Amino acid sequence: MLFDILTLFPNIFDGYLSESLVKNAIDRELIRVRRYNIRDWSTDKHHKVDDSPYGGGSGMVLKVDCVVPCVEEVRANEENRGRLLMMTPQGKRIDQKFVEELSQEQRILLLCGRYEGFDERVSQILQPEEISIGDYVLNGGEAAAMIIIDAVIRLVPGVLGDEFSSLCDSFSTGNRLLEGPQYTRPRVYRGLEVPEILVGGNHEQIQQWRAEEAVKRTEQRRPDLFQY
Repeated sequence: MLFDILTLFPNIFDGYLSESLVKNAIDRELIRVRRYNIRDWSTDKHHKVDDSPYGGGSGMVLKVDCVVPCVEEVRANEENRGRLLMMTPQGKRIDQKFVEELSQEQRILLLCGRYEGFDERVSQILQPEEISIGDYVLNGGEAAAMIIIDAVIRLVPGVLGDEFSSLCDSFSTGNRLLEGPQYTRPRVYRGLEVPEILVGGNHEQIQQWRAEEAVKRTEQRRPDLFQY
């Protein structure tokens, strides 16, 4: 799977791409990640990529004549043009079902905004899927892009040590329940003890307990999930 990240700040991803599961997946060639600096497509001698909005108002807007050529050239450098996602708080809010859909793609392009967002003509010309990670505003789309990568690669075969674990995650397909409590050693810590059933060795009872706890936790924390 190939991720192409289009951003004004490609170095933000340095630490993220050099640690943990993402690094391992890259090293094992399970995924590829390429970064492109939108400034490289600016025709201004100072590499300016933003300007004040027509009609007045606060902030700056990303220029269409920088963003569109950048995306078009990056898309054209592979036979598979890929799926273009624009990070914006105005977009469709992602969920696990959408992540599972993305995991079937061979190439995903992540377009990261900044400032007051993109000139509207970027969307009109490129027709991206506008994607949000929640009802709040970030300084830019880079953090959202990392979240999408993080969620998607868990479903890429070989990335996780235990392929079954992603199937048991909260929100995974067919699972409208939150995952129940988990424990590990020590068995007792500050007076809090691991439930006896988990150390008894009866796997059928353990499975039943976990299912019941998942229902309880979902009722307590996300009762809205039972509306589906």
